[in-house]
Amino acid sequence: MKTLVLLIGVLAVVSAEWIEIDWSQVRPIEEFDHYWARLPAELQYLRQPVPGRRITNGQQATPGQFPYQIALLSTFAAGTGLCGGSVLTNNFILTAAHCVQNASGGTAIMGAHNRVLTEATQQRIAFSAAGINIHPGYTLTNIRNDIATVRLNSAITFNDRVVPARLPVAGDSRTFGGWTGTVSGFGRTSDASTATSAVVMFTTNPILTQADCLARWGGNTNLIQAQNICLSGDGGRSSCNGDSGGPLTAQDSGSLQVGIVSFGSDAGCSVGMPSVYVRVSHFRDWIISNSDL
Repeated sequence: MKTLVLLIGVLAVVSAEWIEIDWSQVRPIEEFDHYWARLPAELQYLRQPVPGRRITNGQQATPGQFPYQIALLSTFAAGTGLCGGSVLTNNFILTAAHCVQNASGGTAIMGAHNRVLTEATQQRIAFSAAGINIHPGYTLTNIRNDIATVRLNSAITFNDRVVPARLPVAGDSRTFGGWTGTVSGFGRTSDASTATSAVVMFTTNPILTQADCLARWGGNTNLIQAQNICLSGDGGRSSCNGDSGGPLTAQDSGSLQVGIVSFGSDAGCSVGMPSVYVRVSHFRDWIISNSDL
């Protein structure tokens, strides 16, 4: 039996001067035609409207709990798409390729607890198409290599509310199976609404072994590979629409970013299926080569 997936979208925002945003014009990236153009014909039926979803069965973060979290806003011909991301360096952010593919630029928002408010902690920095670095192995019909770095137009200022994510070091071969994972983001807030969350939400669950994740995904090795890491969907806890590109972390003497939100089951975010992420350690060399890390 074929396993179908619905890729999960996410958001980011960036600029030296304060950038005003018309939030009424911002939509989850899943609502754009180009988001679907990369999927094969047998998945196009997923274009049909589905209930809005969020970080499911999670809770609201405390201000500053995730200082590496970004709200990513990408500009497309059809409008502005919302995704997630994480702070990489003063100049670069990390996100999913599908969040910025075909974007003409956008804004990354750092230091936000409530992204729609004029918070003193926020830094909103713009980026251009020239600053977008998408993995060359990512294609329109392939959810492999779903990773991108983005160079911002001006530098991020680090403080207690804006801190770079810590990545696995060179040679770290741990799979993190059995560890507790935490995923955060600004995704949709209700299964009955298309509204996204204004505030940072998060949830936790065990990180699965590759064997367990592959078994839950029907043994589909085209979907679950060494470049992926999976979070259990126990209790209906999961990343979801609007969280794409955001960070999955594990506690290892502090938060360690081990994944980037990539995709989940078309059956829904709270059905108990594992959510799937880009494995950061698999792409460490690529990240370094495409940033100033």
